[in-house]
Amino acid sequence: MLGLQFETETSWAEIAKDDLQQILTDHAFAEQKASANAISITINYSEETELVKSMLEIAIEELEHFQMVHEIMIKRGLILGQAQQNDYAIRLQKFFPKTNDRTDALIQRLLVAALIEARSCERFKVFSENLEDPELKKFYNDLMISEANHYTIFLRFARKYQDRNIVDTKWNELLKYEADFMKTRGGIARVHG
Repeated sequence: MLGLQFETETSWAEIAKDDLQQILTDHAFAEQKASANAISITINYSEETELVKSMLEIAIEELEHFQMVHEIMIKRGLILGQAQQNDYAIRLQKFFPKTNDRTDALIQRLLVAALIEARSCERFKVFSENLEDPELKKFYNDLMISEANHYTIFLRFARKYQDRNIVDTKWNELLKYEADFMKTRGGIARVHG
């Protein structure tokens, strides 16, 4: 369903389980960044009413996810660490050439966001399937469903604003690019690490 061309090894889940402080901190800030990205889209494309409505819903939901992760951390005696640069997102953003075309810029943002959500969904699935902790298992399974929904929303809007064949070509090229560099990842307790 997600179209990802590289599957996360279960060894990543083992690394993440062994460093809950790190994975939860990274996850919390990933949710914050996802919320900020959705808000940024509403600011930059404010005339697109349907898009703004959907992005605001995503922004609120992502911020709620941040709050949920933070509450889990507090409950477990963990402290939210410092935000770290998300080299995964930065690398995805570098895939597309800079453009002054407003529509192309939107399509690029939507496709990158869709892929981040798809990879998060896949990682949360792997994590939830390899956890013994019932609370975290359910939490990550529930989030997996939410991320899948966000992925479809971003992809649907990309296809709305540009010819589907063009969007699908860009999407498939981005998927291949992401799969190539994901092969070198999976060794650290980060959502996209």
